[in-house]
Amino acid sequence: MKRVLSAIGNRIPSGVICLAIVFALFGYLGYVMGTSQMMKTLMATAHDLLLNTCFFLMAVCVVTGAIGSLFLEFGVVSLFEKLLRPLMKPIFRLPGVASLGAIMTFLSDNPAIITLSRDKRFSTYFKKFQFISLTNFGTAFGMGLLVIVFMIGQGFIISPLVGFAGAIVGCIVSTRMMQGFIIRSYPHYQHENVTEDSDHQGDNQSEESNKKSTETLFTRILNSLLDGGKNGVEVGVAIIPGVLIISSLVMMLTFGKGSDGIYDGGAYQGVELLPALAGKINIVFQYLFGFEDPHLVGFPITALGAVGAALGLIPRYMSQGWIDGNAIAVFTAIGMCWSGFLSTHTAMLDSLGYRHLTSKAIISHTVGGLAGAIFAHWLYVLLTVIFPAMPN
Repeated sequence: MKRVLSAIGNRIPSGVICLAIVFALFGYLGYVMGTSQMMKTLMATAHDLLLNTCFFLMAVCVVTGAIGSLFLEFGVVSLFEKLLRPLMKPIFRLPGVASLGAIMTFLSDNPAIITLSRDKRFSTYFKKFQFISLTNFGTAFGMGLLVIVFMIGQGFIISPLVGFAGAIVGCIVSTRMMQGFIIRSYPHYQHENVTEDSDHQGDNQSEESNKKSTETLFTRILNSLLDGGKNGVEVGVAIIPGVLIISSLVMMLTFGKGSDGIYDGGAYQGVELLPALAGKINIVFQYLFGFEDPHLVGFPITALGAVGAALGLIPRYMSQGWIDGNAIAVFTAIGMCWSGFLSTHTAMLDSLGYRHLTSKAIISHTVGGLAGAIFAHWLYVLLTVIFPAMPN
């Protein structure tokens, strides 16, 4: 099969394949909806998402970025790292300092783990198989604070925390599975250190410490809040393309006709293709995730590419009455654990110098995300049995 696909790929130019996919997708949408109505709906949906979802997400990013920067400035992150360090080796098979990577990605995004791993003082603690698995480990917590705060902002308190527990389980599965793949393919990575340079003290760090010591408490607080908020704006701007492009297409493939039963070019209209396909195996989604409506499958599909775009689906789902506490728990787990890993894993492993292991990382993280979502669903079910009056 691989040889056939390779032969086809060599004979047919990639531009032709790209055009075929684009024409097939928009040809189908235009055939069902009408070309004019399809274009109006696409633009109207993207415009509404920009105003009512992207700017809200940007506000969340600014607030969470400021909080994260404040925690980092005054040692709260270091405190958490020391508290979590004893759990790292028995649970994740990673050195204690890896907990700092989890905290940094939770407060920001997946690539934060790569920025941290480039510090020789950090990487010297790792064997090669552990170091490579940081891609999976860090991704499972990417944008975690944003996801949880967003869900709480929708009126859910307990469900996001249940989802957070599911994300941790997904992280364990993904990280351990990736480590197993690496050791089986490259047994010597189990014993080889990433670097032996443990004496690097970092002149820049000492200069930064001296600079901070001369600042007043008020200045440090103000600077950390403003710098963190500025980073939040950058993250908020960065997620706009994913929300507008991916969410708009997913919504057009998820939702149906307008309120009058016709296509009039209004926002959030579509062909209901994804629910129709999911409905064929809806019993699987009901058992594994507890989804009561096949439309909900749009969230995990979108989260593969961008969790910010997936969050953009939540308000519309809520307006349709498809959302309950269980769905929020599952969405939080799979949204955190996957957090757009298909769009970041290749670049992250490439920056570490192990691009050839991308396929193994993607397989491991796909399984980890599904495991986290399943765990979140059944944990939520268990809690509702024990505490029938438990709020969402």
